[in-house]
Amino acid sequence: MSATGIIQPKTRRGRRLLESRAPKLIEDTRRSMIISGHKVNQTIKDVLTDLHKLKGVDSLRMSRKNDVLPFEAGGDVWLESHGSRANCSLFAVGTHSKKRPNNLVLGRLYDFRMYDMIEFGVKGFAPIQAFSGARSSQLGNKPAFVFAGDGFESDAVLRRVKSMLLDFFRGRQVDALNLKGLDRVVFVTCLPGSKTIVFRQYSVKLKRSGTKVPRVELEIMGPSLDLEVRRTREPAADLEKEAMKQPKLTRTKEKNVATDALEGRVGRIYMPPQNIDTIALHKSKGLKKRKDAPEGAGGAEANGQKKRA
Repeated sequence: MSATGIIQPKTRRGRRLLESRAPKLIEDTRRSMIISGHKVNQTIKDVLTDLHKLKGVDSLRMSRKNDVLPFEAGGDVWLESHGSRANCSLFAVGTHSKKRPNNLVLGRLYDFRMYDMIEFGVKGFAPIQAFSGARSSQLGNKPAFVFAGDGFESDAVLRRVKSMLLDFFRGRQVDALNLKGLDRVVFVTCLPGSKTIVFRQYSVKLKRSGTKVPRVELEIMGPSLDLEVRRTREPAADLEKEAMKQPKLTRTKEKNVATDALEGRVGRIYMPPQNIDTIALHKSKGLKKRKDAPEGAGGAEANGQKKRA
């Protein structure tokens, strides 16, 4: 580490590692840490196992129990340290106690600093193994999300829950998606008058319909979660402003080209000043002398003009 606090690589491998973790225009897939707390029951173990299956290869499952409490003092330091070491910007911590039974904490890191956290209470749970629809679905594919309810747009807490779930389960960024690759639908709804989130996942079945467009059927595949929002931690104002900053694209600007709402793409050209006296204008055919004209009239007029001159 230099005097300025910046880590300087000493080997080529270290240089490649730092370049891979540097900021990019298109972010890499967010990896997650699945962490078991000091005290967990079988329900929380099954929830963490299913979360690890849904994330696939982009998840790190910590099998040992860890004495970490994210909302307590020192919990964020532990998560930041292990997130930087494992290159994970998402985490899920499961704990169980008499005061907060079946507790699940989902959180995000920005630049390996604590960004925000949401604490849920698991009120109902059904694992993936309890449903037969999961056998025909590939858990590494990208799911389609459906958020039902006005609360996800009007309520600040539910908006943060929506953003958290999308970041956690959206998977890898792709340019195009095959219809057969869309084999899962995640349906999330909020019960009216409460902070309970209903999380359901369905497998998509494409069947014959007699036309080019197949008939779509949904079959529940799990996991099924009923989550109650308990505590939240919002990001700091300066950290949120830094995280929301969009990088400038390295695209060269076209000169004298603008976009109009009505005409679309409009260009502007430079026209130098023109002198009409020196411009070769088009002459009318009536003023030209015809070659086959008789010499009588034309010749007399010409001789008369010469005499007058």
